[in-house]
Amino acid sequence: MQPSFSDTSWSTRIIAEISQQLGDTSDRATAQLLGCGEDNFNLLLSAVQDLVAETPRSNSCGTLEALAKLAHTKMSSGEAQICWRRMYTDAHILLSLSELSPHTALHAIGYLDRAIIIAGAAGDGRLDLILSLISNIQSNYVQSHHFSLTRSRFEPNSSVHEPLVLHTSRHAIPSLNSPPSLETFQTKSYTNPFILRKFASNWPALNEHPWSSAAYLRSVAGPGRLVPIEVGTDYRADDWTQMLMSWDDFLTSLDLDGQSAVPEDVLYLAQHNLLMQFPELNSDITIPDYAYSSLPSPPDYPKYRSPNNEDQLVVNGWLGPKGTISPAHTDPYYNLFVQIVGRKTVWLTSPALSKHMYPYVAQHCENPAANNTSPSMSNTSHVDVFGEVSKGDRYPDFERHVITSKLTMHATLEPGDLLFLPAGWWHAMRAEETSFSVSMWF
Repeated sequence: MQPSFSDTSWSTRIIAEISQQLGDTSDRATAQLLGCGEDNFNLLLSAVQDLVAETPRSNSCGTLEALAKLAHTKMSSGEAQICWRRMYTDAHILLSLSELSPHTALHAIGYLDRAIIIAGAAGDGRLDLILSLISNIQSNYVQSHHFSLTRSRFEPNSSVHEPLVLHTSRHAIPSLNSPPSLETFQTKSYTNPFILRKFASNWPALNEHPWSSAAYLRSVAGPGRLVPIEVGTDYRADDWTQMLMSWDDFLTSLDLDGQSAVPEDVLYLAQHNLLMQFPELNSDITIPDYAYSSLPSPPDYPKYRSPNNEDQLVVNGWLGPKGTISPAHTDPYYNLFVQIVGRKTVWLTSPALSKHMYPYVAQHCENPAANNTSPSMSNTSHVDVFGEVSKGDRYPDFERHVITSKLTMHATLEPGDLLFLPAGWWHAMRAEETSFSVSMWF
């Protein structure tokens, strides 16, 4: 569905177009919704028809809120079929349009962002529709942010940092003098981690569109946007939680170019497809050819499978203050991890040492920062690899086998550096200052 915004009745017209689409059960997008049950589908259809007829909006909005709540409950309980994501998405699109005015515009944008964040904007053409709606609501009802370039070229940080010492690693992650050819990468290099220093130094994200600039990051999103935020330094902690937060407020909490901040809580945007939500950011980075190399399973991780999406690629953003930590864990994919803003320390070890990593038992609570193929904390270690592990510690096998291994290594990434990580490798990360990174799972 391609929306038209040529006059002030565009919201009414889009509601009518959605009503027409839902009335056609031969339409693929409509057929997906039938999986939620005929009664629930009919409630959605009745609500949108009431909106078209301009009957009292309170009744139809109440129905849409109830359907969205039901869909969210089904998704949260593990029933993540496409039908419930579709139901959540369409209910939120209709809610955003139901009573659109300057007073409700920010609330409407929030509905649309929830459809992206929680349901992935499920349905053919729904993401494009949602992004178009957000842009149009912002331009018609809300004052937008503007960005003017103040610097145009990436300059490496000239500050001198003390050599990093970790008590849990005795070796450095290898840094290659030049990027391997695609053939070399596919046949040799893919089995072990490596760093390419300054690989991304020419990306717009480090130059004319600096991701270190709060003003730029506000401008690409526009006002009223929501993002998913983790509260706390470590997702293993009992007081760790998650919430949706204003993008503006989150950026205000960070030390970025042109602003300083002393937030009360540690707020971390972690493992979120920010480039899908704010698509202008896509032009600021370049996906390396390595991500499309169709690699076999690495020797120490035979259960590797590429991401189950159309591109076989998952791109996530990671933005947070100094001190945020991703504890030692594994992911089931190959990873091209690029540091864009600030410095980040990385600790690695091989899946061959997994039995010495003291993972949580599989029945433990869900790990939100890990993969979806193994949704428990069983891919996360109890060991604090950024702390001191003394003799007589609770983790003697870690001390005996992991710390001493040549397969255990560490490094600090600077802006522009790329880290390649084979599937299944244990890794932990710690931000040494305000940090913005991009991971590319393939």
